[in-house]
Amino acid sequence: MIEILTEHESAVRLGAFAAVLAAMAAWEGLAPRRARAVPRLRRWPGNLGIVAINAVLVRLLFPTAVVGVALWAEAQGFGLFNRVAAAPWLALAASVIALDLVIYGQHVAFHYVAVLWRLHRMHHTDLDIDLTTGVRFHPVEILLSILLKFAAVLALGAPAAAVVLYEVLLNGASVFNHGNVRLPLRLDRVLRAVVVTPDMHRVHHSVIRRETDSNFGNFLSVWDRLFGTYRAQPERGHDAMTIGLPEFRDPGESRLDRLLLNPFRRAA
Repeated sequence: MIEILTEHESAVRLGAFAAVLAAMAAWEGLAPRRARAVPRLRRWPGNLGIVAINAVLVRLLFPTAVVGVALWAEAQGFGLFNRVAAAPWLALAASVIALDLVIYGQHVAFHYVAVLWRLHRMHHTDLDIDLTTGVRFHPVEILLSILLKFAAVLALGAPAAAVVLYEVLLNGASVFNHGNVRLPLRLDRVLRAVVVTPDMHRVHHSVIRRETDSNFGNFLSVWDRLFGTYRAQPERGHDAMTIGLPEFRDPGESRLDRLLLNPFRRAA
């Protein structure tokens, strides 16, 4: 299994991502959580265009991806788990958990550091939230995130299999927890004890700032509870809550050119 993850990293990641996208698209069609505020044809071209640009940029600038850094660190004996004797399963599990904590910390920083927020706010200008919101991140934010993951993988000496596994979980969880899907309340309570659910993350996309600055987790829900950023439900309820940012209410903001230029424009 580990050999499959590392030797076929690109195929594993792409296959898992495509499977999650297809499953979530079908789920959203069958059991949507909220009525759409903006037609998909107004939003999806820009959102999916951002995905295509990010994919090309990442492949051009970082052809070996994060797993290449893990393999290099292993060959050089660099990083914690390449210097400390640990069972392979422990190194894998600890690395996945540590990487998820790093991504939580990154997300918090992108909300509270002004220059980073200008990059990240493009993600929050979406007036609806669905599976495509989960892949709507500014290219500069994506590149900074990759550099942070490089540093984390080097410091941890994370096994290559752990890096591939976490990349699959990271991308899949982002699509899942942004999904406009309905989960039974009892199941949602059980799941969010461990992982971030769509109802939990939707609060993060509220137009109310104190709700925007909550529920930063992507995969594991423990970080928000541990660091006091957890908010169980939106103030106005999931059906009545307003999605987006108060200063960007024009549906035209979902055009690809406006998404790319958003960090460099003044908010209304």
